Amino acid sequence: MSKRLAGKVAFITGAASGIGAACALRFAQEGAALAGFDLNKPDGEAGADWRAAAELTRSALFEAGDVRDEARVREVVAQAKQRLGSIDVLVNAAGVAGGGMIHMLDAAEWDRVVDINLKGTFLASKHVLAVMLAQQSGAIVNISSVEGIEGFLGGSSYNASKGGVVLLTKNMAIDYARAGIRVNVICPGFIDTPLFRSVVLSGPAAPLAPQIKEAHQLGRWGKPVEIANAALFLASDEASFVTGVTLPVDGGYTAGHRFTLG
Repeated sequence: MSKRLAGKVAFITGAASGIGAACALRFAQEGAALAGFDLNKPDGEAGADWRAAAELTRSALFEAGDVRDEARVREVVAQAKQRLGSIDVLVNAAGVAGGGMIHMLDAAEWDRVVDINLKGTFLASKHVLAVMLAQQSGAIVNISSVEGIEGFLGGSSYNASKGGVVLLTKNMAIDYARAGIRVNVICPGFIDTPLFRSVVLSGPAAPLAPQIKEAHQLGRWGKPVEIANAALFLASDEASFVTGVTLPVDGGYTAGHRFTLG
């Protein structure tokens, strides 16, 4: 049985850890060559998935950089195209947490979160789309959040940025469908990543962790590979008639509530 991404090249932002690294490993297992882009290098335990992916794939390129830096994004995309021959899949997984009540939120902090989560998705897409348009083919998978489709107390900048990614996805799906390019977005629930552990399990939200966990109907946190599996489907030809879709992969977080009025 042939591998689902055999002969394809995937460009992944936020590839050094978490969901991005899990996507890299899953894609490599299915035959993809990889171009990874992240502010950090894939070191330590957090980088284990990327390092495993690089060992599996026929070719892997990793470059450090900031998704807010358009010149650097343009440079790395061009380098990936030159070295790997094409870019068939883009996964926009780079992201940061943040937020706070609007009346207390510093404007610079708002800009940081929105620029990385939303503008970074725009910039990576902009420059990879130039490659995909020349090919007249491609698949883009954006990573948003359940907080991009529902409110969350104090979410402000994070929710706004992730909600922007959802609607940007829909517009991109319309704009590029006739060029053979599909664009979809995954909205993960709370996934056990290094970022999640620093914010939810040991950060300001730690007291709410049991309540947040219980809000997932499956009663547990998600795993990065569970998001990667969904991204793999959307990136593959198995999803050839799927575009413009917002896919919650959230253990039932957005399904509703467990209380009854009866």
